[in-house]
Amino acid sequence: MYDFQPDPALGKAELYRQLCDAADALTRDEVDGVANMANVAALIWEFVPELNWAGFYRMGANANGAKELVLGPFVGRPACIRIPLGKGVCGTAASEGATQLVEDVHAFPGHIACDAASRSEVVVPVMRAGEVAAVIDLDSPEAARFDAEDAAGLEKLAQILAERI
Repeated sequence: MYDFQPDPALGKAELYRQLCDAADALTRDEVDGVANMANVAALIWEFVPELNWAGFYRMGANANGAKELVLGPFVGRPACIRIPLGKGVCGTAASEGATQLVEDVHAFPGHIACDAASRSEVVVPVMRAGEVAAVIDLDSPEAARFDAEDAAGLEKLAQILAERI
């Protein structure tokens, strides 16, 4: 049994260090990417406060063979299943291969509103061999919830997961 209990008084840097350590421990010897994404989504939910959605979109293809993001394991309300590259915060992160830190999702051009309660979002691409394999997506009902420290912590997490999902 795993019992990862972060201290709510931790600063962000230490919180993300412990999150990365826990994710590394849970995924190190597991070869199933879906299982690893599921466990890490649950860890994020436990470690990162003020979220209403935490999870993954993985790179896939539509019926015509065009690349797009497909919903992966998550914690939160039901979500959009497919996101075209370049659309919304997740699609932009995937098409640019760059972290997106959005203080107000309603001001983001082309924002896809899967949950009307979301106000801010951070999306980090998980890169494998120079290609986006998935994105880590966190939504919050709080405006401007995420900052550069959140992005940096999630980018470290993405590096750990790159070959494990």
